[in-house]
Order: sequence, then structure tokens, then C-alpha cells
Amino acid sequence: MRRALVAGVAMALLLVPEAAAAAPATAPALARAVPVARTDFVRSKEYWLDSYGIRSAWATTQGKGVTVAVIDTGIDGNVAELRGAVVGGTDFSGLGAADGQTPVGSGESADHGTMVASLLAGRGTGSGAGVIGVAPQASLLSISIGFGDEAPDSDDQIAKAVTWAVDHGAKVINMSLTRNTLSWPTSWDTAFEYAMAHDVVIVAAAGNRGSGTEEVGAPATMPGVVAVAGVDENGVASQDASSQGVTIAVAAPSVDLVGVVPGGGYVLWDGTSGAAPIVAGVVALVRAAHPELDADDVIQRIIATARDRGASGDDPIYGYGLLDAEAAVTADVPTVTSNPLGSLQDWVRLHRPAAAANPNATSGATPAPRAPTAVALPVLRDPVGVLLPSPTTLRLVGIPALVALLALVVLGGFALGAARYFGGRRTR
Repeated sequence: MRRALVAGVAMALLLVPEAAAAAPATAPALARAVPVARTDFVRSKEYWLDSYGIRSAWATTQGKGVTVAVIDTGIDGNVAELRGAVVGGTDFSGLGAADGQTPVGSGESADHGTMVASLLAGRGTGSGAGVIGVAPQASLLSISIGFGDEAPDSDDQIAKAVTWAVDHGAKVINMSLTRNTLSWPTSWDTAFEYAMAHDVVIVAAAGNRGSGTEEVGAPATMPGVVAVAGVDENGVASQDASSQGVTIAVAAPSVDLVGVVPGGGYVLWDGTSGAAPIVAGVVALVRAAHPELDADDVIQRIIATARDRGASGDDPIYGYGLLDAEAAVTADVPTVTSNPLGSLQDWVRLHRPAAAANPNATSGATPAPRAPTAVALPVLRDPVGVLLPSPTTLRLVGIPALVALLALVVLGGFALGAARYFGGRRTR
């Protein structure tokens, strides 16, 4: 869900210019007034710039020279924050423009791509003004796709979009969408393998429980993809603006995100659709700072430098932890020989033949929706692990206890027999 962003100026509540037309009728009731100047207000809402080391990472790079593809509902490259950022694009929906810069869909769906792009590579509107993205010097490719009866099959659109992005120079692909199924079509096997073989990092949103995605869905379930969970301003997993699953790689802000909408204007919104471009932006920073590294090593930097937030490192709530942009860019991280998030090629080789008799789910992909609220989420533990002891517990506790119990039984038997024998002698 999104809310219109307002600022208090001279004790009067003023809707930020151009936001009124795009915001829902109830937006003013949900917005919060802050008595500061408009430009300071917009930039000050980007709490992740400091909390996640992004501003510190800018001392090394702002992403110049890296091209990021945004596969979404299209980017309005004419808004102030994105002028000059979009260097190419296309449309696979049949509903947009040839350059991918005419948003497709209706309402918030049409706004989605521009909001995502502003978080990723917004240029601001001046010194300290407007929305600035995580990688403000990166270049964007706008690839518009559509959903619903008027558009072609969304699975097919996405496969073509991934391939097109690779062929047109993308080194990072952002996918703030979910299929809402664990599985994916075989056409994605080919397209995603193609991207990974061409040294491209794919970042995908985990989805949001508040909008029906109870567990992570494809493409965030695919081996080798950087799946992004969402947290609130305190770094606590969001109950609604995130989902969970074993493929989560890293967590990033998904609550109270400020973004730009087509035509200009600002909104606050929630969801892993916003967390994903924050991570994709950091991936762009790493690629700019370390052009010698391949995609596997870039991913390793993202997860190895994440700040552990879960119970034991890699977990289904936070993955490897909270994103740390400065560390990802500057830390000394050993290189790896394969993708630390798994091999899609190996998965396809092992699982597709066995699943040949079971066709994939046919539900189409939809943008990961925004959720309205966020509360603390307890870590969910495997009930089997609670009910059944581990091998270590059996070895250290269970077996000695069993031996002791058997000894007590034997001793008890001797004692009972002796009592009966001597008691019987006394009554004779």
C-alpha cells in the first residue's frame, strides 16, 4: 500500500506537488505531517542511506558505469529524479511504448516501475533535494511487462525480458515481482541460465504476507537469485511487508519507503518491491567498485558482509542478515568458485527430468504488492526439531539417561525379589 507524502510548511498541511492526482482518496488521512521544509522532508525520509551504510559507500562509488535492468511496469524517465538515468528499454506487454518508458497497467500497478527505479537510481532534484537512489550514477534499462487479460502470458514476457536485458548490457537485473508459486516455467530455466552464464546478478523481491504471499515465490525461489526479505526502520522483520523462505539471501528496508510516481510527486509505500531495488542498487555499487569480480563474487560480497540478524546466520526470515552497503563495497572478502546461492543449472539437470510428468503451476507473475503495516515477526522454528531430539542430544544426554534407567530397573528388580524372599522367611 502507498500513502501520499505530505510536509508541514508554515503550520499548514500541503500535499507535495503533483502527488495528489496519483494518490488514493484516503491518502491524506494516512500521511504524516512533519514541520520541515519540503526538500529536507523528502530526503530525510530515506533513513536507509545512513542506517545501511549507503552514504558511506558513496565515498568509493555511486555506481557509475553499471547498467541495471528494471523488469517491471515501465519507468517514467521524464520525472526530475530519473532524467538521464534511463538509457534504453523495450516493452513486452504490447500495451506500452517501444522504449519501455510508458507505464502500463492502472493505478498503483502503473506507478510501480517508476517507484522501484527511483529507489534504485534516482538522481535527486538538487543538493539535498528529492529522492536519491542507492546507486545514483548507475544507468537503467526500462523493460515494461503487463499483467491481466489484455497482456500476453506473463511467464513468457518475463523470460523474454530477462534475455533482452542480458543482450542489451545489463549487469544487474531487478525483479520486484513474484509468481506466488514455488515453481517456475521451463522458459525461465533457459532465460535465467542465460543471464547467469553472462555474468549477470539477478535480484528478486520475496513478496509480502500482507498481500497473500505467505512464503517466498519464484523468481525468488530460484537457485542463484538474490532473494530479498523486508524489515522495518528498526531492522526487524516485517509481518506484512515481507515473506519468509529458505531461499532468502539478505534483508533490506521494506517499510515507509519514499518513492517517485509517474508525472512527479512522492509517496510512502511498503513492500519487498522496494527492498529489492535497494539491494540491486548496492549490487551496482559493488560492481562499479570491483569491476574485476564476476557475479558469483559480487553475490558473495552481499551475503558475507550482511549483519547477522537471525538465530544462526542463514535463516528463512533474514537470510544471511541485514544489508551493509559500505562493507559490501570496502571489506576484504575472499573470492568463491561458484554461486553461493546455488546453481540453477544443476537444479534443472537434477529436478526437471523427475518432474516431467508433473506440469508446472500455470499462475502468472504479478508485481509483489505493497503491504500497509509492519510488526515484529517471531522466528518460526521447525516443530519437528522441538518434538524430536537431535543426534547430539541423543549421544550426550539420551543414551546415558537410558543406561541409567535400565540400571535402576535391574536394581529395582533385585531389591523387590530380595524383599519378597526375606519377607517370606519371616512369616514361616
